[in-house]
Formats: sequence, C-alpha cells, structure tokens
Amino acid sequence: MLTIPLPFFAGLVFVLTLHLSLKGVELPGTRKIFNAFLALYAAQGIGIGLRFGYGVEGLVPLLPVTASAMPPLAYLAFRSLTASAVTKPWLHALPPLAVALSVAFARQFVDLLLFLTFVGYSIALWRITRAGGDEVMAEAALQRMRPALRAARLTAALMLFFALSDGALAVYAEFYGNAEVPLAVSVMNLAAIVAVVAYYLWPQMPETQPKPVEESASAAFPQDEAILARVSAALETLFADENLSLARLARKACLPARDVSVAINRATGLNVSQFVNNRRVAEACRLLDETGKSATTILFEVGFSTKSNFNREFRRVTGTNPRQWKARDRSTSALSGYGVDLVAGTQQVGNIQQS
Repeated sequence: MLTIPLPFFAGLVFVLTLHLSLKGVELPGTRKIFNAFLALYAAQGIGIGLRFGYGVEGLVPLLPVTASAMPPLAYLAFRSLTASAVTKPWLHALPPLAVALSVAFARQFVDLLLFLTFVGYSIALWRITRAGGDEVMAEAALQRMRPALRAARLTAALMLFFALSDGALAVYAEFYGNAEVPLAVSVMNLAAIVAVVAYYLWPQMPETQPKPVEESASAAFPQDEAILARVSAALETLFADENLSLARLARKACLPARDVSVAINRATGLNVSQFVNNRRVAEACRLLDETGKSATTILFEVGFSTKSNFNREFRRVTGTNPRQWKARDRSTSALSGYGVDLVAGTQQVGNIQQS
C-alpha cells in the first residue's frame, strides 16, 4: 500500500501557512522570492519523504544543497519587505555553493555548514523582526504587516529548530548509527507541524491602544508637524487603497519610511495602520451621513477589506458601530459633522448644526 511520509505533510502545512500569512503581499519581486522559497521547501519535504519513506538514496547528494538554499531565500524574501534595501544579494548564494562543494569534495563538513547556515540566517531573520517600528514590514499592505511579521518569526524559529534537531541527529547517527534516523525525522516533522498549526491558530495580540495626545506630544520633535502635514496630504489620494503600505505612503510624501513611522507614533501615539484607519473611518462617517449606501458597501470604498476590521476600527475611533452611528438622533444631539484630526491623532466631533 502506498504511504505518504510525514515530511510531505510538514512541508505542505508550512507552505500553506506562509501562503495564507503573505497573501496580501503583491510586490512582483517579493512574490517571486517567496514563491521560490515555498517551492523549494515543498520540494525538500518531498525529497526527504522519498529518501526516508521509500529509500530513494539517489537524492542524498542533492538534499543538503537544496536545504542550504532555503535560509538565504527566506531571509531575502522577508528582508525585501523592510524599508531598507538588500545590499549585495549575490553574497547569499555562497552558503549553497559552499555546501555543494563540500558534498563533492569534503562530505565531513556538510553537517557543520548546514548547521551554521540555518543558525546564522535564523538569527539574522529574527533580528529583523525585533527591530521595532512599523517600518519592519514597510512594503507589506498595512493590514498584512502583522501577519507578515508573524510569518517571519515563525520561519526564523523553524530554521533554528531544524538546525538544532538536525545537528543533534547528526551527532546521534555518528555514535549510534542510522537505524533510528527515520523515526527521529518523523518526530521532528510532527513537532514542526504542531508548532506551525498552533502558531497560526493562536490569536494575534490586539494592536496597542493610542497613548493620550498630551503624553505623546511631549516627546514630539519640532519637525514632526511638518512631516505629518506632508503625510496627511499624501494620504488624501491613497487612503482608499486597501493594499496601501507604509513604504508607498512614504514614497508619495517623499520621505523615508522610518521618518514617517516615527513621526506618527511620536506625535499622535498611534501606529501607521491606526493613523491611516482614522482617515478611512472619517470618510466612512461622511458617506454614512451624506449617502444612502450601506456600511458594507462603504467599508470597501474607504479601503477596508474585511467587515470585522472595519467594525473594530470604527468603534475604536468613534466609540460606536456604523449602524448606531447612522441611526443616531442628530437633531437632538446637534451633531452633524465628524472628522479625524490626523495631526493630533484624536477623535474630533464637530458641533455643526444640521442644515
């Protein structure tokens, strides 16, 4: 009977998880690197399954080389989402080249090279995710920044896990032989599957609430006001794009992404996503007041992609939901205008008499 080795499932689960986490990333160059990484990871799972599940020993020289190519591809893929450009990308071809040469001429160094490659790139990728600030995933759509960050951390953790487990397995095989290696590989992949599924299903922490304006303003720099004015002007033509990214907003304002992120956070207490969503909610309020369109229609027009995110951000900004906002008695409350002060980053309800 045909059996499917566990590495097949491990590769499939990881590939699907990354695909779902990164489906909002539409940059052609980035997508090509991600696709190459995902295809190579899936192929690696198939190769390991064929070797240990069906005894296809002809793959033994190839598997170390393909394995050594995955960490550089993963690093380049996620690094391309950051605000800083990758310098000398050709250097990242050196690890698989070194492993290929070792496979051909010095096999005793293959395990060590693989260990160093996986550990080194896992640390480098983790350092990117711990840099702080919205500019870490500046090229990703604002609504996909947090999933992309989670995917990068998951990839870094898995690379470190496989480096340590493969290293331990190589040491074990050196002293006790290869008899138990297939079982150990299955256990490793089972652990990886559990970790990937648990991490993906684990609820994301909600975004931090904005600090009071008085607290953030005290730390603001004089140039922040000028930066926010330029960003707000650029935002007027971009806020309705659901794939808007920090990098694109910064380019429109002719400013570095980090300067935009820091100025918004320092002067308003908001992150970039909240800052942009304030403008989207303001437009949604205007449309609810001035048109007969439904909230579902409006949420897509102002740049939101899901109803849950729209409702959550609408309540954060206005303190109510779209239905309650539309049904409020404006004649008694004497409130007919609503806006969001993008510079202050606070809710501002105008006392404008209904005409």
